[in-house]
Amino acid sequence: MALNELLWVLLLGSLLGLELIGKVPPTLHTPLMSGANAISGITVLAALTLIARAGDRVPLLVLGAVSLGFALYNVVGGFLVTDRMLAMFSRRKPASSRSTKS
Repeated sequence: MALNELLWVLLLGSLLGLELIGKVPPTLHTPLMSGANAISGITVLAALTLIARAGDRVPLLVLGAVSLGFALYNVVGGFLVTDRMLAMFSRRKPASSRSTKS
């Protein structure tokens, strides 16, 4: 695939993503981010494939590296937000059991 075609796919995908995220209510953004982790895993695989097949073509290597960086940023951020969200639902230990030991 030529670089122009890849850039068009990137541009159209970005516009579609902006349009879709704009239609989602703010209360659903956190669960949507958790679901986006799986999609970013696919993006990581695609970026690694692009880097492996780029050969000596520097623009494709740069595009693959940038894609890999953004996908990893999204995966790590999504896992941190999911972890924080799950911690909000965990049960806390009762205060009386902690104070009786001292």
